Amino acid sequence: MFGEAFQNATRPVTSRVTLSRFNFSQWREVSILHRLLSPFRSWRQGSWLLAWGDGIAWVFTAVLMALAPYVSTGMIGFLLVACAGFWLLLTISDRAEGWLTPLHIVIVVYWAAMLIATALSPVQAAAASGLIKLTLNIFFFLLLARILRVKELRSGLIMVYLLTALIVSVYGMRQHFFGAEALATWVDPESDMAGVTRVYSYLKNPNLLAAYLMPAISLSGMAILVWPKWIPKLLAAVMLITNLACLRFTFSRGGWLGTVAMVFVLIVLMVYWLNPRFSAFWRRWALPLLLGGSAAAVVAAVAFVPSIQLRVMSIFAMRGDSSNDFRLNVYAAVFDMIKARPFTGIGPGNEAFNKVYPLFQRPKFTALSAYSIYFETAVEAGIIGILSFFWILIVAFQQGCKQLGQLRQSRSPEGFWLIGVMTGMSGLLGQGAFDTVWYRPQISTLWWALLAIIASFFVSNAADARRKALPPVGYSTDTTETQVVNR
Repeated sequence: MFGEAFQNATRPVTSRVTLSRFNFSQWREVSILHRLLSPFRSWRQGSWLLAWGDGIAWVFTAVLMALAPYVSTGMIGFLLVACAGFWLLLTISDRAEGWLTPLHIVIVVYWAAMLIATALSPVQAAAASGLIKLTLNIFFFLLLARILRVKELRSGLIMVYLLTALIVSVYGMRQHFFGAEALATWVDPESDMAGVTRVYSYLKNPNLLAAYLMPAISLSGMAILVWPKWIPKLLAAVMLITNLACLRFTFSRGGWLGTVAMVFVLIVLMVYWLNPRFSAFWRRWALPLLLGGSAAAVVAAVAFVPSIQLRVMSIFAMRGDSSNDFRLNVYAAVFDMIKARPFTGIGPGNEAFNKVYPLFQRPKFTALSAYSIYFETAVEAGIIGILSFFWILIVAFQQGCKQLGQLRQSRSPEGFWLIGVMTGMSGLLGQGAFDTVWYRPQISTLWWALLAIIASFFVSNAADARRKALPPVGYSTDTTETQVVNR
Protein backbone atom coordinates (compact mmCIF):
# COMPACT_ATOMS: atom_id res chain seq x y z
CA MET A 1 0.00 0.00 0.00
CA PHE A 2 2.89 2.32 0.73
CA GLY A 3 4.27 1.75 -2.79
CA GLU A 4 0.91 2.52 -4.38
CA ALA A 5 0.48 5.65 -2.23
CA PHE A 6 3.98 6.85 -3.15
CA GLN A 7 3.27 6.25 -6.83
CA ASN A 8 0.02 8.22 -6.66
CA ALA A 9 1.76 11.08 -4.83
CA THR A 10 4.62 11.33 -7.32
CA ARG A 11 2.56 10.85 -10.49
CA PRO A 12 1.68 14.58 -10.87
CA VAL A 13 5.36 15.50 -10.62
CA THR A 14 6.54 12.87 -13.13
CA SER A 15 3.76 13.75 -15.56
CA ARG A 16 4.85 17.39 -15.48
CA VAL A 17 8.53 16.52 -15.97
CA THR A 18 7.78 14.20 -18.88
CA LEU A 19 4.99 16.44 -20.29
CA SER A 20 2.71 13.39 -20.40
CA ARG A 21 -0.46 15.42 -19.87
CA PHE A 22 0.35 18.30 -22.19
CA ASN A 23 -2.58 18.85 -24.59
CA PHE A 24 -0.91 19.42 -27.95
CA SER A 25 -4.14 19.65 -29.95
CA GLN A 26 -5.40 22.40 -27.64
CA TRP A 27 -2.12 24.27 -28.09
CA ARG A 28 -2.64 24.29 -31.85
CA GLU A 29 -6.11 25.76 -31.48
CA VAL A 30 -4.83 28.83 -29.59
CA SER A 31 -1.56 29.21 -31.51
CA ILE A 32 -1.32 32.49 -33.44
CA LEU A 33 1.44 31.04 -35.63
CA HIS A 34 -0.79 28.11 -36.51
CA ARG A 35 -3.41 30.57 -37.83
CA LEU A 36 -0.92 32.76 -39.72
CA LEU A 37 0.29 29.77 -41.74
CA SER A 38 -3.16 28.82 -43.03
CA PRO A 39 -2.66 30.52 -46.49
CA PHE A 40 0.38 28.32 -47.12
CA ARG A 41 -1.67 25.23 -46.35
CA SER A 42 -4.20 26.24 -48.97
CA TRP A 43 -1.34 26.63 -51.46
CA ARG A 44 -0.14 23.11 -50.67
CA GLN A 45 -3.50 21.64 -51.67
CA GLY A 46 -2.77 22.45 -55.30
CA SER A 47 0.92 21.61 -55.30
CA TRP A 48 1.77 18.37 -57.13
CA LEU A 49 5.33 18.31 -55.76
CA LEU A 50 4.38 18.74 -52.10
CA ALA A 51 1.84 15.96 -52.41
CA TRP A 52 4.94 13.72 -52.42
CA GLY A 53 6.69 15.84 -49.79
CA ASP A 54 7.32 13.15 -47.19
CA GLY A 55 8.73 10.77 -49.78
CA ILE A 56 11.06 13.42 -51.19
CA ALA A 57 12.19 14.32 -47.67
CA TRP A 58 12.89 10.63 -47.00
CA VAL A 59 15.20 10.55 -50.02
CA PHE A 60 17.20 13.50 -48.62
CA THR A 61 17.58 11.83 -45.23
CA ALA A 62 18.37 8.42 -46.72
CA VAL A 63 21.12 9.92 -48.89
CA LEU A 64 22.62 11.60 -45.83
CA MET A 65 22.55 8.36 -43.81
CA ALA A 66 24.05 6.38 -46.70
CA LEU A 67 26.89 8.84 -47.40
CA ALA A 68 27.78 9.91 -43.85
CA PRO A 69 30.68 7.44 -43.29
CA TYR A 70 32.36 8.28 -46.59
CA VAL A 71 32.00 12.00 -47.31
CA SER A 72 33.47 15.12 -45.74
CA THR A 73 31.84 17.03 -42.90
CA GLY A 74 31.20 19.86 -45.37
CA MET A 75 29.09 17.56 -47.55
CA ILE A 76 27.14 16.35 -44.52
CA GLY A 77 26.57 19.99 -43.57
CA PHE A 78 25.23 20.72 -47.07
CA LEU A 79 22.78 17.82 -46.82
CA LEU A 80 21.68 19.01 -43.36
CA VAL A 81 20.96 22.46 -44.79
CA ALA A 82 18.83 20.84 -47.51
CA CYS A 83 16.94 18.83 -44.87
CA ALA A 84 16.36 21.98 -42.81
CA GLY A 85 15.00 23.85 -45.82
CA PHE A 86 12.71 21.01 -46.76
CA TRP A 87 11.37 20.73 -43.20
CA LEU A 88 10.52 24.43 -43.22
CA LEU A 89 8.76 24.09 -46.59
CA LEU A 90 6.71 21.12 -45.43
CA THR A 91 5.89 22.58 -42.03
CA ILE A 92 4.64 26.00 -43.09
CA SER A 93 2.31 24.33 -45.60
CA ASP A 94 1.11 21.56 -43.31
CA ARG A 95 -1.99 21.30 -41.14
CA ALA A 96 0.32 20.87 -38.13
CA GLU A 97 -1.55 17.86 -36.81
CA GLY A 98 0.34 15.32 -34.74
CA TRP A 99 3.90 16.50 -35.31
CA LEU A 100 4.49 18.16 -31.93
CA THR A 101 5.60 15.80 -29.13
CA PRO A 102 7.07 16.13 -25.63
CA LEU A 103 10.49 15.46 -27.15
CA HIS A 104 10.11 18.47 -29.44
CA ILE A 105 9.47 20.74 -26.45
CA VAL A 106 12.44 19.60 -24.35
CA ILE A 107 14.74 19.75 -27.36
CA VAL A 108 13.68 23.35 -27.97
CA VAL A 109 14.47 24.07 -24.29
CA TYR A 110 17.92 22.49 -24.80
CA TRP A 111 18.45 24.64 -27.90
CA ALA A 112 17.37 27.73 -25.96
CA ALA A 113 19.95 26.92 -23.27
CA MET A 114 22.61 26.75 -25.98
CA LEU A 115 21.33 30.04 -27.43
CA ILE A 116 21.73 31.73 -24.04
CA ALA A 117 25.21 30.23 -23.70
CA THR A 118 26.11 31.63 -27.13
CA ALA A 119 24.78 35.09 -26.32
CA LEU A 120 26.81 35.23 -23.09
CA SER A 121 29.87 33.42 -24.43
CA PRO A 122 33.31 35.03 -24.09
CA VAL A 123 33.98 33.81 -27.67
CA GLN A 124 30.67 34.58 -29.35
CA ALA A 125 31.77 34.09 -32.97
CA ALA A 126 33.14 30.60 -32.27
CA ALA A 127 30.07 29.70 -30.18
CA ALA A 128 27.76 30.90 -32.96
CA SER A 129 29.40 28.39 -35.30
CA GLY A 130 28.65 25.61 -32.83
CA LEU A 131 25.07 26.81 -32.42
CA ILE A 132 24.54 26.67 -36.19
CA LYS A 133 25.76 23.06 -36.28
CA LEU A 134 23.46 22.13 -33.40
CA THR A 135 20.53 23.88 -35.08
CA LEU A 136 21.06 21.93 -38.31
CA ASN A 137 21.08 18.67 -36.36
CA ILE A 138 17.83 19.66 -34.62
CA PHE A 139 16.23 20.45 -37.98
CA PHE A 140 17.31 16.97 -39.07
CA PHE A 141 15.52 15.58 -36.02
CA LEU A 142 12.40 17.62 -36.82
CA LEU A 143 12.27 16.35 -40.40
CA LEU A 144 12.79 12.72 -39.42
CA ALA A 145 10.29 12.87 -36.55
CA ARG A 146 7.74 14.06 -39.09
CA ILE A 147 8.27 11.63 -41.96
CA LEU A 148 9.06 8.52 -39.91
CA ARG A 149 5.50 8.45 -38.58
CA VAL A 150 4.90 6.36 -41.71
CA LYS A 151 6.17 2.94 -40.66
CA GLU A 152 7.30 2.01 -44.20
CA LEU A 153 9.52 5.11 -44.32
CA ARG A 154 10.80 4.34 -40.82
CA SER A 155 11.69 0.75 -41.69
CA GLY A 156 13.21 1.86 -44.98
CA LEU A 157 15.53 4.38 -43.33
CA ILE A 158 16.63 1.79 -40.75
CA MET A 159 17.44 -0.58 -43.60
CA VAL A 160 19.53 2.10 -45.34
CA TYR A 161 21.53 2.63 -42.15
CA LEU A 162 22.01 -1.10 -41.56
CA LEU A 163 23.18 -1.76 -45.11
CA THR A 164 25.61 1.15 -44.87
CA ALA A 165 26.89 -0.11 -41.53
CA LEU A 166 27.39 -3.56 -43.04
CA ILE A 167 29.68 -2.12 -45.73
CA VAL A 168 31.58 -0.17 -43.05
CA SER A 169 31.95 -3.31 -40.92
CA VAL A 170 33.12 -5.48 -43.81
CA TYR A 171 35.87 -2.99 -44.63
CA GLY A 172 36.83 -2.87 -40.95
CA MET A 173 37.10 -6.66 -40.87
CA ARG A 174 39.31 -6.51 -43.95
CA GLN A 175 41.63 -4.16 -42.05
CA HIS A 176 41.76 -6.68 -39.21
CA PHE A 177 42.77 -9.58 -41.43
CA PHE A 178 45.12 -7.72 -43.80
CA GLY A 179 46.37 -4.93 -41.53
CA ALA A 180 45.83 -1.18 -41.46
CA GLU A 181 48.12 1.74 -40.82
CA ALA A 182 47.42 3.55 -37.55
CA LEU A 183 46.54 7.13 -38.42
CA ALA A 184 47.23 8.26 -34.83
CA THR A 185 48.65 6.91 -31.56
CA TRP A 186 45.63 4.86 -30.50
CA VAL A 187 47.53 2.35 -28.34
CA ASP A 188 49.97 3.07 -25.52
CA PRO A 189 53.38 2.25 -27.09
CA GLU A 190 54.59 0.95 -23.73
CA SER A 191 51.67 -1.44 -23.19
CA ASP A 192 51.40 -5.14 -24.10
CA MET A 193 49.04 -4.16 -26.95
CA ALA A 194 51.52 -1.90 -28.70
CA GLY A 195 51.47 -4.03 -31.87
CA VAL A 196 47.70 -4.59 -32.04
CA THR A 197 45.81 -3.30 -35.08
CA ARG A 198 42.76 -1.23 -34.17
CA VAL A 199 40.39 -1.11 -37.13
CA TYR A 200 38.79 2.18 -38.12
CA SER A 201 37.19 1.46 -41.53
CA TYR A 202 36.04 4.54 -43.46
CA LEU A 203 35.63 6.62 -40.28
CA LYS A 204 39.41 6.98 -39.70
CA ASN A 205 39.10 6.51 -35.94
CA PRO A 206 38.40 3.28 -34.00
CA ASN A 207 36.44 5.05 -31.24
CA LEU A 208 34.31 6.81 -33.85
CA LEU A 209 33.74 3.49 -35.62
CA ALA A 210 32.66 1.84 -32.36
CA ALA A 211 30.10 4.58 -31.75
CA TYR A 212 28.77 4.25 -35.30
CA LEU A 213 28.33 0.48 -34.97
CA MET A 214 26.55 0.27 -31.61
CA PRO A 215 23.08 1.29 -32.87
CA ALA A 216 23.69 -0.94 -35.90
CA ILE A 217 24.23 -3.89 -33.56
CA SER A 218 21.01 -3.30 -31.62
CA LEU A 219 18.91 -2.58 -34.72
CA SER A 220 20.27 -5.52 -36.72
CA GLY A 221 19.44 -7.77 -33.78
CA MET A 222 15.89 -6.44 -33.80
CA ALA A 223 15.69 -6.77 -37.60
CA ILE A 224 15.96 -10.54 -37.13
CA LEU A 225 12.65 -10.35 -35.27
CA VAL A 226 10.95 -7.71 -37.44
CA TRP A 227 11.86 -8.62 -41.01
CA PRO A 228 9.62 -11.32 -42.54
CA LYS A 229 10.84 -14.48 -44.30
CA TRP A 230 14.14 -16.24 -43.82
CA ILE A 231 16.38 -14.50 -46.34
CA PRO A 232 15.99 -11.03 -44.76
CA LYS A 233 16.37 -12.62 -41.32
CA LEU A 234 19.59 -14.32 -42.46
CA LEU A 235 20.87 -10.98 -43.77
CA ALA A 236 20.09 -9.36 -40.42
CA ALA A 237 21.97 -12.15 -38.61
CA VAL A 238 24.99 -11.60 -40.87
CA MET A 239 24.81 -7.88 -40.09
CA LEU A 240 24.68 -8.55 -36.36
CA ILE A 241 27.67 -10.92 -36.35
CA THR A 242 29.77 -8.68 -38.63
CA ASN A 243 29.01 -5.53 -36.64
CA LEU A 244 29.82 -7.24 -33.34
CA ALA A 245 33.10 -8.63 -34.68
CA CYS A 246 34.14 -5.29 -36.15
CA LEU A 247 33.36 -3.43 -32.92
CA ARG A 248 35.38 -5.98 -30.97
CA PHE A 249 38.42 -5.31 -33.18
CA THR A 250 38.21 -1.56 -32.69
CA PHE A 251 39.55 -2.31 -29.16
CA SER A 252 37.62 0.76 -28.08
CA ARG A 253 37.20 0.58 -24.31
CA GLY A 254 34.40 3.13 -24.46
CA GLY A 255 32.73 1.12 -27.22
CA TRP A 256 32.98 -2.07 -25.18
CA LEU A 257 31.52 -0.33 -22.11
CA GLY A 258 28.71 0.97 -24.29
CA THR A 259 28.09 -2.55 -25.60
CA VAL A 260 27.84 -3.89 -22.04
CA ALA A 261 25.30 -1.14 -21.29
CA MET A 262 23.37 -2.15 -24.42
CA VAL A 263 23.24 -5.80 -23.35
CA PHE A 264 21.76 -4.98 -19.95
CA VAL A 265 19.21 -2.51 -21.37
CA LEU A 266 18.27 -5.01 -24.09
CA ILE A 267 17.63 -7.70 -21.47
CA VAL A 268 15.41 -5.39 -19.41
CA LEU A 269 13.35 -4.26 -22.42
CA MET A 270 13.00 -7.75 -23.92
CA VAL A 271 11.88 -9.21 -20.59
CA TYR A 272 9.32 -6.40 -20.31
CA TRP A 273 8.10 -7.10 -23.87
CA LEU A 274 7.78 -10.86 -23.32
CA ASN A 275 6.55 -10.71 -19.72
CA PRO A 276 2.81 -11.28 -20.51
CA ARG A 277 3.73 -14.55 -22.26
CA PHE A 278 5.86 -15.89 -19.40
CA SER A 279 4.76 -18.40 -16.81
CA ALA A 280 4.62 -17.27 -13.18
CA PHE A 281 8.13 -18.62 -12.56
CA TRP A 282 9.74 -16.78 -15.46
CA ARG A 283 7.90 -13.54 -14.70
CA ARG A 284 9.68 -13.54 -11.37
CA TRP A 285 13.09 -14.92 -12.29
CA ALA A 286 13.73 -14.09 -15.98
CA LEU A 287 15.24 -10.67 -15.34
CA PRO A 288 17.59 -11.58 -12.44
CA LEU A 289 18.72 -14.80 -14.16
CA LEU A 290 19.44 -13.11 -17.49
CA LEU A 291 21.16 -10.12 -15.92
CA GLY A 292 23.22 -12.42 -13.70
CA GLY A 293 24.14 -14.66 -16.62
CA SER A 294 25.18 -11.66 -18.73
CA ALA A 295 27.32 -10.30 -15.89
CA ALA A 296 28.97 -13.72 -15.56
CA ALA A 297 29.64 -13.81 -19.32
CA VAL A 298 31.30 -10.37 -19.16
CA VAL A 299 33.49 -11.48 -16.24
CA ALA A 300 34.42 -14.69 -18.09
CA ALA A 301 35.41 -12.73 -21.20
CA VAL A 302 37.65 -10.46 -19.14
CA ALA A 303 39.17 -13.45 -17.33
CA PHE A 304 39.83 -15.77 -20.27
CA VAL A 305 40.28 -13.60 -23.42
CA PRO A 306 43.76 -12.01 -23.19
CA SER A 307 43.15 -9.08 -25.56
CA ILE A 308 39.94 -8.12 -23.76
CA GLN A 309 41.61 -8.58 -20.39
CA LEU A 310 44.47 -6.23 -21.30
CA ARG A 311 42.13 -3.46 -22.51
CA VAL A 312 39.78 -3.76 -19.55
CA MET A 313 42.59 -3.87 -16.99
CA SER A 314 44.07 -0.73 -18.54
CA ILE A 315 40.94 1.11 -17.40
CA PHE A 316 41.98 0.52 -13.80
CA ALA A 317 45.63 1.39 -14.40
CA MET A 318 44.72 5.05 -13.82
CA ARG A 319 47.78 7.17 -14.61
CA GLY A 320 49.74 4.05 -15.47
CA ASP A 321 48.03 4.10 -18.87
CA SER A 322 48.86 7.01 -21.16
CA SER A 323 45.24 7.38 -22.38
CA ASN A 324 43.93 7.45 -18.80
CA ASP A 325 46.60 9.92 -17.76
CA PHE A 326 45.73 12.18 -20.68
CA ARG A 327 42.01 12.14 -19.86
CA LEU A 328 42.58 12.82 -16.16
CA ASN A 329 44.62 15.90 -17.00
CA VAL A 330 41.97 17.09 -19.46
CA TYR A 331 39.22 16.51 -16.87
CA ALA A 332 41.12 18.60 -14.32
CA ALA A 333 41.20 21.51 -16.77
CA VAL A 334 37.56 20.97 -17.72
CA PHE A 335 36.47 21.16 -14.08
CA ASP A 336 38.24 24.51 -13.82
CA MET A 337 36.38 25.69 -16.92
CA ILE A 338 33.04 24.67 -15.39
CA LYS A 339 33.88 26.45 -12.13
CA ALA A 340 34.76 29.61 -14.05
CA ARG A 341 31.36 29.74 -15.84
CA PRO A 342 29.02 27.40 -13.94
CA PHE A 343 25.63 28.67 -15.12
CA THR A 344 25.84 29.50 -18.82
CA GLY A 345 29.14 27.95 -19.93
CA ILE A 346 31.37 29.09 -22.77
CA GLY A 347 29.00 28.38 -25.67
CA PRO A 348 28.49 25.33 -27.90
CA GLY A 349 30.89 23.73 -30.34
CA ASN A 350 34.49 22.59 -30.61
CA GLU A 351 35.64 26.01 -31.87
CA ALA A 352 34.57 27.68 -28.64
CA PHE A 353 36.20 24.89 -26.63
CA ASN A 354 39.47 25.22 -28.55
CA LYS A 355 39.62 28.95 -27.85
CA VAL A 356 38.92 28.72 -24.11
CA TYR A 357 40.56 25.42 -23.13
CA PRO A 358 44.19 26.66 -23.61
CA LEU A 359 43.58 29.16 -20.78
CA PHE A 360 43.00 26.24 -18.37
CA GLN A 361 44.95 23.32 -19.83
CA ARG A 362 47.76 21.49 -18.08
CA PRO A 363 51.15 21.79 -19.83
CA LYS A 364 51.54 19.38 -22.77
CA PHE A 365 47.93 18.18 -22.59
CA THR A 366 46.17 19.84 -25.51
CA ALA A 367 42.64 18.59 -26.25
CA LEU A 368 39.88 19.13 -28.80
CA SER A 369 37.04 18.28 -26.42
CA ALA A 370 36.21 17.42 -22.81
CA TYR A 371 36.30 13.63 -23.49
CA SER A 372 32.89 13.19 -21.90
CA ILE A 373 29.57 14.29 -23.34
CA TYR A 374 28.33 15.18 -19.87
CA PHE A 375 31.35 17.34 -19.03
CA GLU A 376 31.24 18.81 -22.54
CA THR A 377 27.62 19.87 -22.13
CA ALA A 378 28.37 21.39 -18.72
CA VAL A 379 31.31 23.31 -20.21
CA GLU A 380 29.25 24.53 -23.17
CA ALA A 381 26.05 25.59 -21.42
CA GLY A 382 26.64 25.24 -17.68
CA ILE A 383 24.03 23.99 -15.24
CA ILE A 384 21.18 25.11 -17.50
CA GLY A 385 22.52 23.10 -20.41
CA ILE A 386 23.27 19.89 -18.52
CA LEU A 387 19.85 19.90 -16.83
CA SER A 388 18.09 20.37 -20.17
CA PHE A 389 20.21 17.58 -21.65
CA PHE A 390 19.17 15.20 -18.87
CA TRP A 391 15.58 16.32 -19.42
CA ILE A 392 15.85 15.17 -23.04
CA LEU A 393 17.09 11.76 -21.87
CA ILE A 394 14.31 11.39 -19.29
CA VAL A 395 11.56 12.29 -21.76
CA ALA A 396 13.07 10.18 -24.56
CA PHE A 397 13.21 6.99 -22.50
CA GLN A 398 9.85 7.69 -20.83
CA GLN A 399 8.19 8.19 -24.21
CA GLY A 400 9.96 5.17 -25.63
CA CYS A 401 8.78 2.94 -22.79
CA LYS A 402 5.25 4.35 -22.94
CA GLN A 403 4.92 3.69 -26.67
CA LEU A 404 6.54 0.28 -26.20
CA GLY A 405 3.83 -0.61 -23.70
CA GLN A 406 1.11 0.34 -26.21
CA LEU A 407 2.77 -1.67 -28.98
CA ARG A 408 3.11 -4.63 -26.61
CA GLN A 409 -0.65 -4.65 -26.08
CA SER A 410 -1.25 -4.97 -29.82
CA ARG A 411 1.80 -7.25 -30.28
CA SER A 412 3.02 -5.02 -33.09
CA PRO A 413 6.51 -6.00 -34.34
CA GLU A 414 7.25 -2.28 -34.65
CA GLY A 415 7.93 -2.42 -30.91
CA PHE A 416 11.20 -4.21 -31.63
CA TRP A 417 12.46 -1.11 -33.45
CA LEU A 418 11.79 0.91 -30.30
CA ILE A 419 13.73 -1.64 -28.25
CA GLY A 420 16.63 -1.42 -30.72
CA VAL A 421 16.61 2.38 -30.65
CA MET A 422 16.62 2.68 -26.85
CA THR A 423 19.30 -0.01 -26.62
CA GLY A 424 21.48 1.80 -29.18
CA MET A 425 21.01 5.11 -27.35
CA SER A 426 22.17 3.45 -24.13
CA GLY A 427 25.35 2.33 -25.86
CA LEU A 428 26.12 5.82 -27.14
CA LEU A 429 25.46 7.29 -23.70
CA GLY A 430 27.72 4.69 -22.08
CA GLN A 431 30.60 5.35 -24.44
CA GLY A 432 29.94 9.08 -24.24
CA ALA A 433 30.81 9.08 -20.54
CA PHE A 434 34.48 8.83 -21.56
CA ASP A 435 34.56 10.15 -25.12
CA THR A 436 32.98 12.84 -27.28
CA VAL A 437 33.08 11.21 -30.72
CA TRP A 438 29.34 11.66 -31.06
CA TYR A 439 29.89 15.36 -31.70
CA ARG A 440 31.31 14.27 -35.07
CA PRO A 441 28.57 14.63 -37.72
CA GLN A 442 28.57 10.89 -38.53
CA ILE A 443 27.48 10.19 -34.95
CA SER A 444 25.52 13.34 -34.11
CA THR A 445 23.16 12.78 -37.05
CA LEU A 446 22.76 9.17 -35.91
CA TRP A 447 21.91 10.27 -32.35
CA TRP A 448 19.26 12.74 -33.51
CA ALA A 449 17.86 10.09 -35.86
CA LEU A 450 17.40 7.71 -32.91
CA LEU A 451 15.55 10.43 -30.98
CA ALA A 452 13.40 11.10 -34.04
CA ILE A 453 12.38 7.44 -34.28
CA ILE A 454 11.11 7.59 -30.69
CA ALA A 455 9.22 10.81 -31.44
CA SER A 456 7.70 9.24 -34.56
CA PHE A 457 5.85 6.69 -32.39
CA PHE A 458 4.20 9.41 -30.30
CA VAL A 459 0.44 9.21 -29.80
CA SER A 460 -1.22 12.33 -28.37
CA ASN A 461 -3.48 12.14 -25.33
CA ALA A 462 -6.51 12.79 -27.51
CA ALA A 463 -5.63 10.06 -29.97
CA ASP A 464 -4.82 7.71 -27.11
CA ALA A 465 -8.21 8.37 -25.56
CA ARG A 466 -9.93 7.64 -28.88
CA ARG A 467 -7.93 4.42 -29.21
CA LYS A 468 -8.98 3.24 -25.74
CA ALA A 469 -12.63 4.02 -26.54
CA LEU A 470 -12.58 1.68 -29.55
CA PRO A 471 -13.56 -2.01 -29.33
CA PRO A 472 -10.78 -4.55 -28.59
CA VAL A 473 -8.23 -5.26 -31.29
CA GLY A 474 -9.59 -7.66 -33.88
CA TYR A 475 -13.28 -6.71 -33.64
CA SER A 476 -15.45 -4.01 -35.15
CA THR A 477 -19.04 -3.31 -34.12
CA ASP A 478 -21.39 -2.77 -37.06
CA THR A 479 -25.02 -1.64 -36.80
CA THR A 480 -26.16 -5.03 -38.06
CA GLU A 481 -23.55 -7.47 -36.87
CA THR A 482 -20.18 -7.85 -35.17
CA GLN A 483 -17.48 -8.96 -37.56
CA VAL A 484 -13.82 -9.76 -37.31
CA VAL A 485 -11.56 -7.29 -39.07
CA ASN A 486 -7.87 -6.58 -39.42
CA ARG A 487 -7.11 -3.26 -37.79
